[in-house]
Amino acid sequence: MRLAATQPEITHDDLEHGTRRLMFDAAFSTIVGTLNSGVVLVAYALLLGASSTVIGVLAAIPFLTQLLQAPAVILLERVRSRRLVSIVALFMARLALPLMAVLGFMENRTLALTLLVVGETVHCAFNAVAGCAWNSWIRDLVPEERMGNFFAQRTIWATVLGIVGTALAAGALHFAGPNGGGGTPLAFAGLYMIGFVSSLVSTWQLAKVPEPAMPAPVPGRRLRALFAQPFHDPDFVRLLRFFASWQFAVNLAAPFFTVFMMRQLGFSAGFVLVMSIVSQLANIVVLRTWGRLSDRFTNKTVLTFAAPAFIACIAAMSLAGEIGGRGWTSTYLIVLHVLMGMTSAGVALASSAISMKMAPRGAATAYVATNALVTALAAGAAPLLGGLFATFFERRELRLYMDWRAPGGALELVTISIGWWQFFFLISAVFGLYSMHRLSFVREQGEVPRREMVQHVLNVARRGVRNASPVAGLRAAVAFPAGRLIQERRQMRVRSQEGEHRDGGAHDSDRRMGDRRATDRRNDRRAA
Repeated sequence: MRLAATQPEITHDDLEHGTRRLMFDAAFSTIVGTLNSGVVLVAYALLLGASSTVIGVLAAIPFLTQLLQAPAVILLERVRSRRLVSIVALFMARLALPLMAVLGFMENRTLALTLLVVGETVHCAFNAVAGCAWNSWIRDLVPEERMGNFFAQRTIWATVLGIVGTALAAGALHFAGPNGGGGTPLAFAGLYMIGFVSSLVSTWQLAKVPEPAMPAPVPGRRLRALFAQPFHDPDFVRLLRFFASWQFAVNLAAPFFTVFMMRQLGFSAGFVLVMSIVSQLANIVVLRTWGRLSDRFTNKTVLTFAAPAFIACIAAMSLAGEIGGRGWTSTYLIVLHVLMGMTSAGVALASSAISMKMAPRGAATAYVATNALVTALAAGAAPLLGGLFATFFERRELRLYMDWRAPGGALELVTISIGWWQFFFLISAVFGLYSMHRLSFVREQGEVPRREMVQHVLNVARRGVRNASPVAGLRAAVAFPAGRLIQERRQMRVRSQEGEHRDGGAHDSDRRMGDRRATDRRNDRRAA
């Protein structure tokens, strides 16, 4: 099969063959991501002697290279073969992995770190170009009625193998080297070479997927005008301001959690990878619940609850070094990562949904693409500044001295020390509070106060406790009314469709849905 060849029509057999290949591609590409990026990359950089500034640069690269997706659109229009662009870009990206694998054996650590940054830049830049081609390719290949099932299966594959791959990497790094430290050059070389072999298999599987012919180009369409369109929409501009400030606040601190836990708290890279697994599992467990709450109480309501909770977790990370005792610190970090995984799931789901909802019909692609570029720029700038901040605060400490009168009447001097990481995470939390201020200006149709959603969840829990037996009651107290919400959602859809068919418009359907939500909230108050 020639890479540049396209098909005017995709048969059923071609589609089935292509989707199977895409599942294998998802499996092996996930192995690449878990073994060669994220915590593993940061731990590798720390082994090479990276400073906080270098860690910030490495964290910014995946975001800033996403800006290449804009010119990649022009490339696709000229080449007219998305499979060719995707396969060539992926192959070029993955050639950087064997180079990165041998850097741990170099005696010149400065040169090794420089090549690590160069290798990561090449890897992420070509991946961004390939991602642009892949998204357009799969959008035209998979029928719309099968799109949800396709991505659900692909996500399951990626999630399961991601957890398995992370666990294997955690074991390899935890047990490598003296005292279960941050791994050895041989361990990182093994991880990167396994990732490289997996990447070749992934690329080969993707090359076997058929490609439908691209639609005819639209004459007179300019990329600049396409991305400028959302900036003329005041409501969407408010949403962009929130997304930009949120991504900046979160990525100012989150990329440095690995550095903090390894350097400041003394945990191994394997332990940090286990925390990543804990966060992923918590994310998966509550994702459907967030979706149901978002359907009933709107996306903004979910954001006003989940986003401040995640910011509070960032601030709470500053206390990890003050718990006392390694066992208690480990327990504290596990609980914190569970909470971060749960709250980040709500933020991610509601953010994606609200951006799609506020994009007008016929222009959703331009709005979503603009949002992606703006947030990528903000998320990329944050760790660059964060690395500089961390380097500044590394050499500073704030000490507060207070007089305290003991029970016996004697005055004692109490010293409160705030170290550099405490400074850093608290500053990030302050930026997060500003992003919540930007969220207050966003307007979503049908939004309700946050307290309404909290009251609903608490009322369901109270009813479960009142009707509980000693054993089943504990289960019922925390059970979410999934069946009721699913049935309610179906009834809303039926009423909406009947109203549109009868009146020919969506306003009556929105009014009915709003009346129904108001009735549900009144019932919740009575139940309380």
